[in-house]
Amino acid sequence: MHLRRPPVTLLGGRRFLAAIGGLYASLATLWVAVQLSSGTPLANTVVVFAFIAGSGLVLLLGSYRLPRTEIDPRFYPTITGWCLTAIGVMLGILALYHAQPSVGLTNPDRSILILTGFSSVAGFGIGTYGARAKTHAYELRIQNQKLKRTQAQLEESNEYLEQFAYAASHDLQEPLRMISSYLQLIETRYGDDLDADGREFIAYAVDGSERMTAMIDGLLEFSRVETRGAPLETVALEDVVAAVQQDLSLRIEQSQADVTVESLPRVRGDRSQLRQVFQNLITNAIEYSGDDPPTITISAERDGEEWCISVRDEGIGVEPSQQDRVFEVFHRLHSHEEHTGTGIGLALCNRIIERHDGEIWLESEPGIATTVSFTLASADSL
Repeated sequence: MHLRRPPVTLLGGRRFLAAIGGLYASLATLWVAVQLSSGTPLANTVVVFAFIAGSGLVLLLGSYRLPRTEIDPRFYPTITGWCLTAIGVMLGILALYHAQPSVGLTNPDRSILILTGFSSVAGFGIGTYGARAKTHAYELRIQNQKLKRTQAQLEESNEYLEQFAYAASHDLQEPLRMISSYLQLIETRYGDDLDADGREFIAYAVDGSERMTAMIDGLLEFSRVETRGAPLETVALEDVVAAVQQDLSLRIEQSQADVTVESLPRVRGDRSQLRQVFQNLITNAIEYSGDDPPTITISAERDGEEWCISVRDEGIGVEPSQQDRVFEVFHRLHSHEEHTGTGIGLALCNRIIERHDGEIWLESEPGIATTVSFTLASADSL
């Protein structure tokens, strides 16, 4: 739905305001001529001229500067309307005042010119304030419309992304599995007839097929963070981390990792997705621990309505030039020969935390320690 724009007429435009200002300036000049010809002292005439002409100049200057303000021209009629209303109200008050039998204006012409001039300036001020308010409200409505269109486009884009990821998962994984299976079958049946290079080539091909399958799985999972996520609810992070430790118990035992879990809070989140976040972060901490057994510490700190959760390891770290890129999709810091992985893990964590209206960041001192921190809303903010 598009907002209807109010027409800008000559009567409602700034030209009409300038005309009112010019009228008061002209009346002030005429007043001076009449008064001087009738013998009125010059000092009194100048004071009255300043009052009347001053109002006119304010309106002239105000109409000139209107295009330089943030006020939308569609709302100039608001200013004009208030000026005319103020003049009309003042004329009404003066008429009632003059109509009293015991009271009369000593100089009606002068009083009318001065007081209506002042009231027009007051009306200009009130109208300008109102026009600004209407302009801001109009701009907010326009921005809301743009945001709604952008949201609709993003939802459509996410839908296309999910469809693509599903097609990739469904249509590409089966051929990859077939390639891997036949390569392994060749190795089984004809392995004795192959030399070392032949067996190595087959191993490379099988490994590439398996890595491609893992990347496709990761892409599918990445695309479904928004559309397949569960409603946010109260989640006890200690239970989530305990479940992740159980899932990774064999890897933790084989790597002799020392995982310390401090007191963790209850937060507002998707239990399954937060479990994925901790699984990726702990797995990375183990993978990039270096030559020493991994030392991992998971802690939490309250920050207003949010909790800042940190996963710290004492591994090889991340170079400063790479720290801003670790959350990009498919961005890898090391070759496949050095470390396994698809390059999607941290990007997936970032997308999940974004879905939770939180932030995630990394701080690292290469060779000393790396800390990945993210924020989550406290459960008591539900």
